[in-house]
Amino acid sequence: MSKHSVDQIRNIVFCGHGSAGKTTLVDRILTSTGAINRNASVDDGTSVCDFDEEEKQHKYSIESSVVHCEHDGKQFQMIDTPGYPDFIGQAIGAMRGVDTAAIVISAQAGIEVNTRRVFNEAKKAGLGKMIVLNKMDADNIDFPALIDSIRELFGPACVLLNVPLGHGANFHGVAGTLIPKPPAETTDALIDPNEISQSLLESIIEVDEAVMERYFEGAPPTDEEVAQLIVKAVAQGTLVPMVCVSGKTGAGLPELIDALSLCALPPSTIPRTAKNSAGEQVEVKADPAGPLVAQVFKTRIDPFVQKLNFIRVFSGTLKKDSNLSVVGVRKPVKIGALLQMQAAETEPVDEAGPGAIVAVAKVENLHTGSSLGELSMPPIPFPAPMVGLAVSPKSRGDEGKLSGALQKICEEDSTFRRELDVQTKEMVVTGMSELHLQIIRERLKRRDKVEVETREPKIPYRETVQANADGMYRHKKQTGGRGQFGEVHIRMFPLPKNVNVEEWATKSRLPSMKNTHYDEENNFLWVDSVVGGTIPSNFMPAVEKGFRDRLERGVIAGYKVQDVCVEVHFGKHHPVDSSEQAFKTAASMAFRNVFQQAKPAMLEPIVRIEVTVPTANVGDINSDMSGRRGRVLSMDSAGGDLQTVIAEVPLAEVTTYARSLSSITGGRGSYSIEYSHYDIVPGNVQQEIIAKAQMKEEEEE
Repeated sequence: MSKHSVDQIRNIVFCGHGSAGKTTLVDRILTSTGAINRNASVDDGTSVCDFDEEEKQHKYSIESSVVHCEHDGKQFQMIDTPGYPDFIGQAIGAMRGVDTAAIVISAQAGIEVNTRRVFNEAKKAGLGKMIVLNKMDADNIDFPALIDSIRELFGPACVLLNVPLGHGANFHGVAGTLIPKPPAETTDALIDPNEISQSLLESIIEVDEAVMERYFEGAPPTDEEVAQLIVKAVAQGTLVPMVCVSGKTGAGLPELIDALSLCALPPSTIPRTAKNSAGEQVEVKADPAGPLVAQVFKTRIDPFVQKLNFIRVFSGTLKKDSNLSVVGVRKPVKIGALLQMQAAETEPVDEAGPGAIVAVAKVENLHTGSSLGELSMPPIPFPAPMVGLAVSPKSRGDEGKLSGALQKICEEDSTFRRELDVQTKEMVVTGMSELHLQIIRERLKRRDKVEVETREPKIPYRETVQANADGMYRHKKQTGGRGQFGEVHIRMFPLPKNVNVEEWATKSRLPSMKNTHYDEENNFLWVDSVVGGTIPSNFMPAVEKGFRDRLERGVIAGYKVQDVCVEVHFGKHHPVDSSEQAFKTAASMAFRNVFQQAKPAMLEPIVRIEVTVPTANVGDINSDMSGRRGRVLSMDSAGGDLQTVIAEVPLAEVTTYARSLSSITGGRGSYSIEYSHYDIVPGNVQQEIIAKAQMKEEEEE
């Protein structure tokens, strides 16, 4: 049995913007609690959490890492995450494994782009939230203004659990705000902690009406009641405790660890649900004797252990050397040893109960997001990667090696994709940004000994139609002996996104649908309304293949087709010369011909971009967005002298935005992007895309 009960476990993700000092804080906590017995430093390349070669070289986190320690009778399982928006998938995955998010803010830099992003992601995940104000020893900190900006952006629930003693280089500790202090203990406090005590206590007790009534009648809550209610308040979001610390000097670190012990949520606090085989929502309780419910939230390919799946147990008990059901996998999956992780180090354990985070090695049927047991946990909402590159190996003969290496990266990074372009035969990789793809190239070279050549970023344009059209194609070939014959008549319609397909078909007055095939991924519907056997039923699968072939190859510029409905309503066949290949060709060509008559259009991906810059640069950013065909949606204060510009802009216009932003702001700006939707490409831009595609096709011929 585990030495820690469910109520003694605290699972915490450390997240925030880059260079806020998350990794240094986690390293210091491990050292301070005796979990490790050496000094660890990001700058020296000796960090416990940043153990990959790329992380040591760049001196920032690229992957999340799981560590653990003990304090005050509790087990802390902490996940350190990257701070750059390029690696946001690591933070989102980690949030599925924890119950509390410690959002780290550099007191000097204030609220930055990824600070907002991870706070919102933690909120969507239903986690308890704490704010850690790090680097309190830095110069030029306006502490009251920092607190005002946090409360303005994240709400009045953000309340200081302690205040800094000393300023800048003179920061030497903190004074708690929960219990009033005598003046002698707060002479150099930047804010009087006694001014906060009452509001903090009221934020805590407001979650219990009985305690609150007694309090206003003059009976303060007991220490035990405060300890219970503070967890309840954090769980309900009515309290977001803020603590001050310097990871560099260690000032405030003991108080940070105590705050984590006091405020972080136990696994039993957050209500969670899963779906049973009938698709019904079922409550998941943190009960060691309950049915097993667990989920893989991270996958890492280790050079020595090979594939590692990181699992969070929500209910029941996971035991080593057991056969388990995995949702979506027919046969039971054999689990070998269970491993407790200390970053790169492993230690075997016999079993894992609710709240436990363990890893298993070399289990091929497990992937990030897999649910263990009979219940299916919700999928992890990873953002869609949008920036693509065509890649090929530098050395001839390394094609197979490259394919295997890319497959490994797909396994461990849910914001990375690879696919073979059907038309160009190019291997296209897609990631979150230029930096993301650069790090992947470095990893390919170091870990897999594969160097790659890259070509210009490929934008995932799509093709669609804007009007109804109909037509046919007869494929007839006679070359001696048996010929080829197939004739297909179709009608084509624009298919709106996010509609009930049956209701739309009725409204569009399509005939009674004998057979329909809907492809949700491409929003493609094809309807078989053929009567009288004019196309024999055994050739209809070949007709579908012809449509799907054209969907992949595109029509006007070689990009995938989406948002289209095709109705096959008539055809002709020959008793001898008709074949599957003939009907496949006829269907593909009918699709092409009718598509060109149905007012074809290009679609381009539109991204939502949040750019945080000094106020003096806001006008430059707005002007730059207009020049990129962007539309500014809003501007928000980011605290201090910073503003965040939120806009929608075509992805094609911001694939190399980092360079431009650095030039505009002198390196003081930051940004994040996420996919929003597809929209029609303007006519002049569409002509350029089509011309470029045709030129490339001619060169290849």
